[in-house]
Amino acid sequence: MMHGTQTAPPALSVSALSHFYGRRKALDAVTFAIAPATFTVLLGLNGAGKSTLFSLVTRLFATQTGRIEIFGHDVGQAPGEALRVLGVVFQPRTLDLDLSVLQNLTFHASLHGIGARAAHGRAQAVLDNIELAARAKDKVRDLSGGQVRRVEIARALLHRPRLLVLDEPTVGLDINARAAILAHVRGLVAAGVCVLWATHLVDEIADGDDVVILHEGRLLAHGPVARVVREANAPDIRTAFTQLTRGAETPTRDAPA
Repeated sequence: MMHGTQTAPPALSVSALSHFYGRRKALDAVTFAIAPATFTVLLGLNGAGKSTLFSLVTRLFATQTGRIEIFGHDVGQAPGEALRVLGVVFQPRTLDLDLSVLQNLTFHASLHGIGARAAHGRAQAVLDNIELAARAKDKVRDLSGGQVRRVEIARALLHRPRLLVLDEPTVGLDINARAAILAHVRGLVAAGVCVLWATHLVDEIADGDDVVILHEGRLLAHGPVARVVREANAPDIRTAFTQLTRGAETPTRDAPA
């Protein structure tokens, strides 16, 4: 037994989280936690509640019921501390198309209180990491979809967060760009970043991942892929996902994701 040490808090802890749009329940008492420096896939069909969950984690929406903590910081009670260790890539593209790649990065850095000189250095470093240093002065509108996504991920890492959340980051990309983005983000875990990757694409899950399965606002399964597959008595994660979501009773209605 180890003495005198404290267990590190989860990278993200979600407890009894519910959210309503009017009378419609978008999230229903969702509870899960993910460990630091891991890769977790938030898997759900469109309308499952993934984007609602992201909006609550990132404080776009105020928490109605339940609690969210990022590395022990309560998002509702201490949003500054929580958001300081969080990096976000939203599903819609959010770069300024008429600014250069470098201008987008340095502007974002300034919002995090990073001085001009440090911002420039960090921006150059992240552009080297994503192999886009040669495009630093190009306008964002001149980049491909995959390049834009890589810049958005680089931007989210400028303030050196410990948790990176990405909402459907490969939507609209071709198969090669999808694979490159996924490989790049998986590589961040080795550098100590915890990743929560939201997708409706089962083929973006690897055997060694953890998975959170969300359907119509309810948590259906959470854990290592192998355990979720075993508990569903399925041959693979695709079959497990199909069985779990088909077994959930309410018919799907059009609703915000």
